[in-house]
Amino acid sequence: MTEAIASTRPPAASAAGTYAELTELRAGDPAAIARAFAARTRRGLVRGDGRLMIIAADHPARGALSASGDPHAMNSRKGLLDRLVTALARPGVDGVLGTADIIEDLLLLGALEDKVVFSSLNRGGLAGADFEIDDRMTGCTPRATAAAGLNGAKMLNRFDLTDPGTLSMMTASAAAIDELAGHGLVAMLEPFMSHRPERPGVEVVNDLSPDAVIKSVHLAQGLGSTSAYTWLKLPVVEEMERVMEATTLPTLLLGGDPQTGPDETYTQWAKALALPGVRGLIVGRALLYPRDGDVAGAVDTAVSLVR
Repeated sequence: MTEAIASTRPPAASAAGTYAELTELRAGDPAAIARAFAARTRRGLVRGDGRLMIIAADHPARGALSASGDPHAMNSRKGLLDRLVTALARPGVDGVLGTADIIEDLLLLGALEDKVVFSSLNRGGLAGADFEIDDRMTGCTPRATAAAGLNGAKMLNRFDLTDPGTLSMMTASAAAIDELAGHGLVAMLEPFMSHRPERPGVEVVNDLSPDAVIKSVHLAQGLGSTSAYTWLKLPVVEEMERVMEATTLPTLLLGGDPQTGPDETYTQWAKALALPGVRGLIVGRALLYPRDGDVAGAVDTAVSLVR
């Protein structure tokens, strides 16, 4: 870890100060993770203005390593952690979404004190795989999410009406929603209407037309025996006013890997953030890998839009 990055990290009990210490803890004292979860200062999901600024970092587990035009941007775990520690230390950032490995790294680095934390459940839909739509629950479980004292869990819900793997995802997601609700934890659903291109080895394509997003919202919010703890994570698309009319569930906006310039992206986010029902942003690559390399600056801009 660089000196500059390390200096932004808040103090925490039993935290690793370097990546060498982090690996040593994992090798010699794996129980340190459970102790750190037990000792961590936790916080409720919403407070103050009720808005949320969450950093997303669950892409690598499904082989999605590209960002800002670089197909290998997220290859380095240390590089990703440097950026995450910087982002989480910025004023106004509420927390992080990640797979167990990333959450535990950040925990041992002391970066999760008083932060909102969401686990990521279904990472089985590997990018470009023949079975990509059959996105099984291979990440953190609802039970483990509750035991770690996290705030909730996120599920990716891609609906391909021509792929039977969709039904497996729906069944598993419904069960996870019910289990999370039983623990009083949020189920964050990220729905898309999706299809597979004819060429093999190409990632599933999400339909971002307003009507397709609206349909995906209706399919997702009907999952499970209760929606009491269900939130949505939706892309910013055209006619977001119509999209948000499709739900009464609290919604965070995702950033994805923007294909437009930063100014245009921020303008789109600002407009969507003004809509009723939208409670904030949950963004990863756009903030962690900005084209100008200024992670702190990109995060500060996003925070200013949310707050």
